[in-house]
Order: sequence, then C-alpha cells, then structure tokens
Amino acid sequence: MFFRLLAVIFSKGFGWIDDQFLVIEVAQSWVDGTDFYKWLPGTPGNNGPAGFSFFYTGLHYFLFKSLEWIHITDPQSKMYVVRLLHALWSLLTIKYGYELALHFSNRKLANRTGWFLALFWMFPFLSVRNLVEFVCIPFLMKGILMAAKGDNKKHFILYWLWAGFIFGLAFNIRYQTLLISGGVGLAMLIRKQWKETLLLGTGLLISMVLIQGGIDYYIYGKPFIQMETYFTYNIHHAANYPTGPWYNYFLFLLAVFIPPISLYLLFGFFRSYKQLMILFIPVLIFFVLHSLFPNKQERFIITVMPLIIVSGVIGWQMIVDGLFNPYFVKKWIRATWIFFWIVNFILLIPITVTYSKKARVESMVYLSKYPSLHYFIIEDADKDVLRFPPQFYLKKWIRYDALMRNSNPEAFKKMKDWSKLQNQPEFVLFFQPNNLDERVKQMKEIFPGLEYETTITPGWIDKILHWLNPINDNQNIYIYRNKTLIPEKRKQ
Repeated sequence: MFFRLLAVIFSKGFGWIDDQFLVIEVAQSWVDGTDFYKWLPGTPGNNGPAGFSFFYTGLHYFLFKSLEWIHITDPQSKMYVVRLLHALWSLLTIKYGYELALHFSNRKLANRTGWFLALFWMFPFLSVRNLVEFVCIPFLMKGILMAAKGDNKKHFILYWLWAGFIFGLAFNIRYQTLLISGGVGLAMLIRKQWKETLLLGTGLLISMVLIQGGIDYYIYGKPFIQMETYFTYNIHHAANYPTGPWYNYFLFLLAVFIPPISLYLLFGFFRSYKQLMILFIPVLIFFVLHSLFPNKQERFIITVMPLIIVSGVIGWQMIVDGLFNPYFVKKWIRATWIFFWIVNFILLIPITVTYSKKARVESMVYLSKYPSLHYFIIEDADKDVLRFPPQFYLKKWIRYDALMRNSNPEAFKKMKDWSKLQNQPEFVLFFQPNNLDERVKQMKEIFPGLEYETTITPGWIDKILHWLNPINDNQNIYIYRNKTLIPEKRKQ
C-alpha cells in the first residue's frame, strides 16, 4: 500500500492513449454536457459505435458527477481520487494471488508470491492507471480462485453462477478476458466438472447480457454492437498498429521480469502445467492468440502477468525441489533472487513516482489559466500521427487544429480566412524542438502576432523512454501566444 500511495500522490498524467482518451476524457466530456469524442448516437458527427465498452467509462462518469456534486472540480484533484480508488482496487490482486498460491502450495511460497505481486517494479505505477488491461485483473483472479477451490457444497448453484458472473465483469471491462474465462472452462471440462462448467458459463453469460448487452441495447438499440464493432475494426486494421514477431511477448516478459528470475518464472510456469492446469490453460490460450495476432502492444499481455507470477513461483520451486541440489546450486539461486530484488527496487522507486506524459498534461494545465481560450493549433511538422492534447486538464472542450508532417501547408493557409480575428488561435503549441526556429517563422507568416510564452518539459522518465526508443514521443512543448488576441502574458 505504501508504494501504491506514492504512485497516487506523485504518478500524475497518463500512460497510454487508451487510459486517458477512452476513459477520463470521454467521461468528463459527458459530465460537462457534451460528447466531445462522439461516442453517442445523437451527437453530430457520430458514425456509429466507437467499439469500446461503456461500462468502465460509465463508472467514471458517475464518479466525476459525484465529485462535482461535492464541489471537487479541479482535474488534478479528481485524478488523486481516481488513482486512490484504483490503488485500493489493485490490492485485491495481491490478496487473491496470495490465496491462489496458498491453495496450490504452502505459506512460504504464498508469501513469496504476495511480495512479488506487491512490490514488482511496474505494478504500483500500473495500479493507478485507467488501463483496462490491468483494472480487469482482480475479477479474473477472484474467478479463478473460486474455480480452483470449487468446494462449496451448501450453495453449489449460486457459488458457480457467481464465479461466472465475476468473469463476466472482467469481460465487461476488457473483451479479450473471454479467452481466460474460456480457458478456465476448458480446464474444468478436462477435470470432468460438467455441472460446474455449465453453471460458470451461465453466470458469465448473464453478466455479459445484462451489462454489456443491456447498455449497448439501451444506447444503440442492438446488444453487443460495441464488441462487434471492436473486433471488426481490429481484424481489418491490425497492421495499422505496432507489429512484431510471434516471440515478441516472450522477449517482453524476459526483460520486465528481470533475468535470470524471468527464466525461473517462465520455466516454472511450464513446469506447473499439470498441477496448476486451471492457471496454465487460460494463460497459454491468451498468450498464444495474442502472439499470433499482428497488433502487438506490450500492455496487452499485462493482464496475465500476475497469473504467470503465481504459477511461475510455484512451478520453479517444483523444479528446484526435483534437482540434485548441491550447496553451490542453492547459493547461486539465492544470489539470483537477491540480484532480482536489488534491480527491482532500483526500478520500483523512480517508476512509482514518475509523472507520465507530463508535457502534454501540463501544457493543458497551463492553457487552462486563460479563461477566454476558444481555439488553439498544434504544430508537429516532423510527425504523421497526432499526439492528442488531454483537454480534461484544460477544463473545457474546444476545437483545435493540427499541422502535421503529412499536412499540406498551402492547404492549411487557405483553410480559413486567417486575417479575421475570430478565426485565429490564441495559442500555437509546437511539439519537439526539431527546426523550431524555421517552423515558428513559417507560422508567423500566417499569425504575425505570435510571441514565445513558455516551454513545458517532459518528466525525466519520459526523456529516458524517448532516448531508449524515439517512438515514445515525449518531448518539449513550446507554447506561443497570439498577442493580437491576448496582448499580455497571464501571471501563473
């Protein structure tokens, strides 16, 4: 809890596009009486279902409504509450992971598993993000724990229906978890638990129909239309996103779990296939299908990482117990665990307190100090893909345009009659420093009143990530004020 509280306080910002723009931005725009991202059928410009579940985003809508009712309106204050609630929610992953390990092994291995889940270097950071891949985990862990124990004779029917309903809640947050709940059902069929599997599937179906199907029917008049749209889009556009070889996720796990402990966990996972079948089969199905799918983003596999930790710790101990185990082998294994925890803590502290996507967030916070702001332009001439401005922190939903590398400069000049003051932007935000002087000069040809205002710098972790891989575009944002519209710089 200590490290998660550190993340609540210090780990501001957002990690990915999805955790900000598919949850926070959409929910707040609904609270503010608009549908800025055009998810709802009555909104002008809506082209049909967006493909994303209303369930998790809708919970944030009600949360933000409640916060504003008690006069908590500042975006950063709201996000403290959001991060705290998610941090508390993530503690259930530790609890259920410990109980799973205790069920399949002993208290010593359960303790080791619990500490791993509590202090693994990326988990406190992830625990306060609005990332559906991570938020759905406690539901999955609880469902698997119930399926693993499965010895409730007194309320047999209700027990298994409830277990299935919990798996359904995970599905309502992230559709792909159906692979995991399906894998659990397959493992139960192999164990010849026919009645239990039927009841589990029924509970899952009830949850899906009532929540996912019911909300979609209420809004769009067709159940499961969002899920249908989501999968149709991803099948046809899989190659438009980062791709990689089939072994991409293996390399990811080998890296993030820190060698050689990562090897221990993966060997242990495969060693435990028979004893922990109810963990092994769901993870294997989920892992293989994601590895075969072209669109490979590391966050997709985060969902099964706690399950790999549980089965990997137990399975590795099986391997160790079965080895001819002379003193030097024991000493080596102990030394590697010490090495793991040293490296883990070196990573844990800075990652836990990192301010992710700081430049984009703080640029909106800065502009929010100008209440008359009604229009701004983003200039990012070296990139083809727009890095969306998080207007949640702007506290208003206003139009903006973007001039990118694939934009036609001449067409941009003719887009409007820029000589009219009502068409001009109050600010132009220049992303990244490449050829900045030349880019500013070209923009001043259109808006002669542009004047340098301030520079918003990214956090140091963002800088390191960009240095490691330039695809992580977290660079300086240079804010220029149009003094024709706003003559004086506002005191911040």
